[in-house]
Amino acid sequence: MKILGLTGGIGTGKSTAAAMLRRMGVAVFDADAAVHRLLGPGGAAVQDVAKAFPGALKAGAIDRAALGATVFADKAALKRLEAILHPLVRVQERLFLKTQRAHRARVAVLDIPLLYETGRDKNCDAVAVIWAPGFLQRARVLSRPGMSQDRFAAILAQQHPIHYKRSRADFSVPSGLGRAVTWRALTSCLERLRACGDKSGGAE
Repeated sequence: MKILGLTGGIGTGKSTAAAMLRRMGVAVFDADAAVHRLLGPGGAAVQDVAKAFPGALKAGAIDRAALGATVFADKAALKRLEAILHPLVRVQERLFLKTQRAHRARVAVLDIPLLYETGRDKNCDAVAVIWAPGFLQRARVLSRPGMSQDRFAAILAQQHPIHYKRSRADFSVPSGLGRAVTWRALTSCLERLRACGDKSGGAE
């Protein structure tokens, strides 16, 4: 089984690309969704996060907006949060890959926003970066409820520039030229990935 890392920047169209891959029949592990589950009611991270950030606990779950307001302004706080969440996400990721191998999947996708920032690209056979022009990325993000220029800037500060990610990626997939263009680019990624040998052996 080959592992394709899927990444990009905020507002570049990664969620749309992931949905397209699923429609193509490829299983996708969504790291953001895993974090939502961990922080939701009964989530495995709720107690530890609440202990580290008491003001973030509301009605038995973590208020992501309150938590984000704290950690995006404090690098030390963000690292404390990552130390709690990342190992738990990795457990879910390994279970996903184990399940896909058991199902004899030819390709499995790891949708991880901070793939390069966390070094997770080393565990992938190839990486696809989803990108969009800067003006479109900004327009998409600032149209989201509760988003501001300052919050957008803080999120960007946690991510490598998209041009850096594209320079390292095996596949560069545009999302600002229409869905048909994105679909064809992703189809080409899968065809090329299936046609070549593993680069990493799909290590976990």
